[in-house]
Amino acid sequence: MSLRKLLLNTLIILLSGLAPVLSAAGDFTHNTRTQAFIDDMVKKHGFDRAKLKSLFDEAQKREDILEAIARPAEKTKPWHEYRQIFLTPDRIRGGAKFWREHATVLERAAKKLQVDPAVVVAIIGVETRYGKHTGGYRVLDALSTLAFAYPPRSKFFRSELEQFLILAQEEKVDLRTARGSYAGAMGYGQFIPSSYRNYAIDFDKDGRRDLWGNIDDIIGSVANYFHRHGWQPGEPVANRVTQGNVPASLVSDNSKPDKTAGELAALGIRTTPPLSTHQPVAVLELQQRTGPEYWLTSKNFYVITRYNRSPLYAMSVYQLSEAIRDAYQKDP
Repeated sequence: MSLRKLLLNTLIILLSGLAPVLSAAGDFTHNTRTQAFIDDMVKKHGFDRAKLKSLFDEAQKREDILEAIARPAEKTKPWHEYRQIFLTPDRIRGGAKFWREHATVLERAAKKLQVDPAVVVAIIGVETRYGKHTGGYRVLDALSTLAFAYPPRSKFFRSELEQFLILAQEEKVDLRTARGSYAGAMGYGQFIPSSYRNYAIDFDKDGRRDLWGNIDDIIGSVANYFHRHGWQPGEPVANRVTQGNVPASLVSDNSKPDKTAGELAALGIRTTPPLSTHQPVAVLELQQRTGPEYWLTSKNFYVITRYNRSPLYAMSVYQLSEAIRDAYQKDP
């Protein structure tokens, strides 16, 4: 056998011996960011290094998640198209049905946490169609992909991955099977791990905070989220401008009230129904097919944007909540 052929055969044998090792390695096994994350979790929280290494050996990089987060479909739509996604007869009927089925828990949450039950129901309807679509991605895969393979927001998702690992210990969540959205949001209300840890509550006092299967905890936790962010019971959310011309300079860019209804009334801008002159408001512009329409939004609208910063999302939740309330009251 020639020396060249001998060397070739030797190389083939070596590579074939390495193949099982290479195929067994996960998508993040040799990722330096993953290794640094494991080091931090061991140092900061006392996690077992070998167990974390085994966990991330199983984590999968999901290209479909990277594609989804780079192009969230809803954010490119004008209001008149965005609204049609959520303000549907099926979602309105489903909300009234959900309210009827869980009226006792909703009433208890509304009373204890001083929130509007219609908004709690609407959030669950917008997020997961009342629990029918809570997400098909492994949370481990979603958060690992975004923490270690999505540089634009890696810092944020690295923190959420840290919170997820801690949450799993606190609530006995199975790290390998827990499922959620492509961004790692979980349960009926789609709480990201940090929100789960900070705002989820054990509303039925059974010793766990379960946002996948415990309706008491689900409703109580969504209500608590609004309570903790400053929901003002009985106060307005959004009122349509029906009189006056709104210049572009008055339109808010973050939904945080920075004017009063009285200041705008002095400019001829009024709503139906009218607002107290002292009511803090922001001016929101929404694009309809025939042109823009304007709303004066209050602190409660801003609170909804703490759940999702999009004003289109917040308006969808508000309008859906009002439609659900009407359907529920017609047939309680």
